[in-house]
Parts: sequence; structure tokens; C-alpha cells
Amino acid sequence: MSARLIMALALAGLIGFGAGASWMKWQSSSAQVTSGNVTTPSSDEAQRVHREKFFSGDSERDVRSGQEMKPRW
Repeated sequence: MSARLIMALALAGLIGFGAGASWMKWQSSSAQVTSGNVTTPSSDEAQRVHREKFFSGDSERDVRSGQEMKPRW
């Protein structure tokens, strides 16, 4: 490969890396501000309640006698 091609690829990679890093920084900073108000992280109790609600499932639904899954092959 020629030296110019290597330099062009290195420059393109460096620009891409810089753009990606600044995008990630911008996304993380904008996630903390919602409509001008700085949001505070949830308490441990609120996070625990949310996890239990999300992962607990529907207690009324019978999942024991469900349909058997068969491979497609």
C-alpha cells in the first residue's frame, strides 16, 4: 500500500473515533437534562420496586402448561 493511502485511512479512523467519542459524551450529558431540569438518580428503593415490577411477570398467567417449543429444522 502506498503511504498516502495509509495516512488517509489513519486520518479517517482518527476523525471517526473523535466523532464517536464526542457523540457518546453528548448523549450522556443530554440524558441527564430533561426539558431544562436536571434529573436526580432514583433511590435504591425506587430502583428495587421498578426491577421487581419489570421482572415479576403476570401472576395470573399459567406458564407451566404452555406450548412446547420445537426447532425449525
